[in-house]
Amino acid sequence: MRPQTLTGAWPVAPTPFNEDGTLDLPGMTRVLDCTMEQGADGVCILANFSEQFLISDAERETLTRHCLAHLAGRLPVIVTISHYATPIVVARARLARDLGAVAVMMMPPYHGALLKGTAEQCYEQFAQVGEVGIPIMVQDAPLSGVELPVPLLVRMAREIEMVQHFKIECAGAAAKLRALIAEGGEAIVSPLDGEEGITMLADLDAGATGTMCSAMIPELIREVVTAHHAGDRERAVAGYTRILPAINHENQQCGFRAAKAAMVEGGVIRSDFCRHPVPPLPPETRAELIGLLRPLDPIVLRWGR
Repeated sequence: MRPQTLTGAWPVAPTPFNEDGTLDLPGMTRVLDCTMEQGADGVCILANFSEQFLISDAERETLTRHCLAHLAGRLPVIVTISHYATPIVVARARLARDLGAVAVMMMPPYHGALLKGTAEQCYEQFAQVGEVGIPIMVQDAPLSGVELPVPLLVRMAREIEMVQHFKIECAGAAAKLRALIAEGGEAIVSPLDGEEGITMLADLDAGATGTMCSAMIPELIREVVTAHHAGDRERAVAGYTRILPAINHENQQCGFRAAKAAMVEGGVIRSDFCRHPVPPLPPETRAELIGLLRPLDPIVLRWGR
């Protein structure tokens, strides 16, 4: 039986902290509850926009257990497991599988600017995770600095049963998505885009089945995906045009701090604290963001009010 295709909007859940920098688990619960009310098709935890690079291993496990226990199958969960060390990635995959995640997401092995997996090492790491028996989403993100050419992605999709989903958010994502789908055929189960949906329209035109966006306005992003899949490109263009200024500001000015700022504004979480060395969002940048969001009337700005 063909694996299930991931469609629609799959936001990355931010990780809330208290003002003293400790994990805010009640806040995490509220983030997940808000995400469900936003009508997301699923949620991804512990990704780059979850500040995974600022979270300890113990905190990762705590968050994984907390999120999957709270959602308890009410919303599909993808758990990010990226790490340079293959045994650690495999262990994280096993935990995600045992706790009920629908898939894991992973970047190729890298550490810093110089430690980067070769094509064969990337293949081997994904193959070992595939033996765990949980579907894998390949994250093709510029953060890793590792080139994942289309032939390698197609080879992994055809030869590693669990490699099924792809988050393509490199430069020229639409062209890469189009080539991946053309060369990989049925082996490419779910080609998604990322980068907060900033290139979503071109990526949907190229064949993306959905998008992994942030948790800021997933309900509005989902409307664009739904309209496009229904063949109503005019409505998709109108929806995309309407939300693009906010997405552009998020992508270019705020990064992962945008969703947190919006959630504080809407009473979802109490603090938008980010751990050092990440600086707080400048007040002017935050005000510009909220100013762009208010005319859109997103759920995030009224969920906790």
